[in-house]
Amino acid sequence: MVIAMNSNEADEAGTTHHSRLHHSPMTALLLIAHGSRQPDANADLYHVAAAIRERQAYAIVEPAFLELAKPSIVDAGTHCVEQGAGQVILLPYFLSAGVHVLRDLTEARTALARQFPDVEFRLAEPLGRHPGLVAIVLQRARELESGEQSGK
Repeated sequence: MVIAMNSNEADEAGTTHHSRLHHSPMTALLLIAHGSRQPDANADLYHVAAAIRERQAYAIVEPAFLELAKPSIVDAGTHCVEQGAGQVILLPYFLSAGVHVLRDLTEARTALARQFPDVEFRLAEPLGRHPGLVAIVLQRARELESGEQSGK
């Protein structure tokens, strides 16, 4: 479900028209989690963003939250553009493509594309069915089984 869109490709109903991607000068990675009122619950996304920044895989890496925490998706997307991004990859830090990914994140992408017509905003698939998650689930189970985790 990777969809590229800029404001020139969205009609009045918000329908997306696929187009060939253009080369952009700088790509930003916008990590999006649901958000929580508990700061500790949001810390995981900040940790992942910092780890990706350290690897220097993207020129710009920003965390964002759908609700209950800041920055919002639009605010973080705006910050990406202010830092010079010509393309922004919105990556849902979600396990499934439920209502939030299918509706809310698509709406946020559309709002950003309309606000910044010269920037391309792309919405990636959520993490859920990625084969790497199977390995992570098995690793966590083995950690608990071997006593590496307390299993409270």
